[in-house]
Amino acid sequence: MRMLEMTLAALDLLVLIYFFVIGKSTSPRKITNLLIGAGLLTIPVLQLFLEGYRWQLVPLYFVTLILLASILLRLFRPVPMFKKRRVPRYVSGLALSGLVILSAGLAAALPVMDLPKPDGADAVGTVTFDWTDGSREETLTADPGDKRELVVQVWYPAEKSSGEPQFLFPQDPQIFHNYISAFAEGLHLPAFALDYWKYARSHSFQDAPVLPSPKPYPLVIISHGLGTSRMLHASQAENLASHGYIVAAIDHTYSTAATAFSDGRITGFTTELSAEDIYDKARVIGEIWTQDVKFVLNQLDSLNAGRIESDFTGKIDMNNTGIMGHSFGGATAYNAAYTIGKIKAGINMDGTLIDLDQDQLNKPFMFLQSDASAKITEALDDPAVPEEIRERITKETQIIRHVALHGGQIIHIKGTAHFNFTDMQFYSPLIKYLGMTGSIDGYRGAYLVNRYVLDFFDKYLKGGSGELINGPHADDPEIDFQKL
Repeated sequence: MRMLEMTLAALDLLVLIYFFVIGKSTSPRKITNLLIGAGLLTIPVLQLFLEGYRWQLVPLYFVTLILLASILLRLFRPVPMFKKRRVPRYVSGLALSGLVILSAGLAAALPVMDLPKPDGADAVGTVTFDWTDGSREETLTADPGDKRELVVQVWYPAEKSSGEPQFLFPQDPQIFHNYISAFAEGLHLPAFALDYWKYARSHSFQDAPVLPSPKPYPLVIISHGLGTSRMLHASQAENLASHGYIVAAIDHTYSTAATAFSDGRITGFTTELSAEDIYDKARVIGEIWTQDVKFVLNQLDSLNAGRIESDFTGKIDMNNTGIMGHSFGGATAYNAAYTIGKIKAGINMDGTLIDLDQDQLNKPFMFLQSDASAKITEALDDPAVPEEIRERITKETQIIRHVALHGGQIIHIKGTAHFNFTDMQFYSPLIKYLGMTGSIDGYRGAYLVNRYVLDFFDKYLKGGSGELINGPHADDPEIDFQKL
């Protein structure tokens, strides 16, 4: 809960105790009632003005109004309430206390998200581009005239700013409503349930000037998971940017929960995958995403060369480019590293590989694995697992082993589940109880992911020593270096 939210909840509980416990046998002074009334009026006004309304606090607002009305009655008719009616007094007191606790619980379970602060020395700027690839037909829509259009957000080292960091989600009311409606539909929730996302702030400054540097900054591309969004990797992008990287995260259109274009259009998830032909369809979608990466790299090269006007001219080190991705985006990172020559190194965060014919990757590549992924080979000994699945696991294991023998790494982070490699873990503590994240503390898990991602790219894109990825580190007992 935010500060004024906690203050209002605490005030309501204190007033309830005063009304129904302390004040029941005394004749309250007028000045006491005036002070209580002033607090019940001032705190919610400040909370609404400074922090903003959110639906989780509706029960709290209701209790505050009831208490304020009670105070006004006491001031204008100074007779103790429920003087001769103990049962109604206690029942109403418990009911109102229950509403305060309910509201506090909802606010804590669905908090205004607090992303981890980047731990690098540089401030972080961000800018978002809408780019259309005129050479590619859009195959995920029914309109034969559509071209492939992408939203790409770039984070970068920036000159320090005295302003406020930007909000994480679109702030135009109509665009925001349409955006969360699309997101909520995928989660099978009403749109109002995500309305409070409008208060979530990043640690980045919109359109801040790029920090001057004697050398251009290495580039890292981020690819999200199927049906999620680039927004689930904002903290990873910010952390890399704070350590001297330019980071570009792609929204793979029609495969996100929602994508907001600058003209107000919103697209949702329309990618079709079925159990009958999932591997064939996955290869098709994977190729689209890999071509997205290739196109974005070309656009960034144009920014760097000045063919597209921007503040990035001469500031992107296109010769030191890496890629990372989660889940389906992790498989895309592997595909892109395999097929795109200018990519020097890549990371797959808990993603199953798509194209098992790409088995001779000889570039530095790191696999970050959750508990479930680290145990996947156990399925080979389970007769209940279909033969086709066991064959794919065997082939994928051979590919990962080849990568490990050619400078790659396989790291299992103990206590993690699939979404510990995204910002999803910061949206609600309930995520853990749904099994989407593991037993590890979310901020600790994010810290470890950021720590090893940075060390990997520092080694292969900046010529660092790779102190962490070279072997076990005493400060990180959760890190398990896998040997296949």
